[in-house]
Amino acid sequence: QVQLVESGGGLVQPGGSLRLSCAASGSIFSIDAMAWYRQGPGKQRELVAGITSGGTTKQADSVKGRFTISRDNAKNTVYLQMNSLKPEDTAVYYCNLDLLLDGLPDGNYWGQGTQVTVSS
Repeated sequence: QVQLVESGGGLVQPGGSLRLSCAASGSIFSIDAMAWYRQGPGKQRELVAGITSGGTTKQADSVKGRFTISRDNAKNTVYLQMNSLKPEDTAVYYCNLDLLLDGLPDGNYWGQGTQVTVSS
């Protein structure tokens, strides 16, 4: 069993900042890629940012220069620092990770989601 616990969401004014965290626990040997997705009202879920086990990152064009993904491998935790937030960033944010066991895929897991609302 693997559990992902997200935190850090909330209500923020435009231009503000939030930091999301997602901590994984349970039967984990190693974690490969970690990522954040979001789903806004009436929209499909989309990839926001991803990070490999080696630290290579990728961000969606809509958040480049504003959002930063990072990870702490010792804590099995991934973070999303969100700056200069806009109303269109309003969404439920989900973390996602791929597990490895002896170098082979061992499952893909989702967090429960955390609401981010950007509004004045």
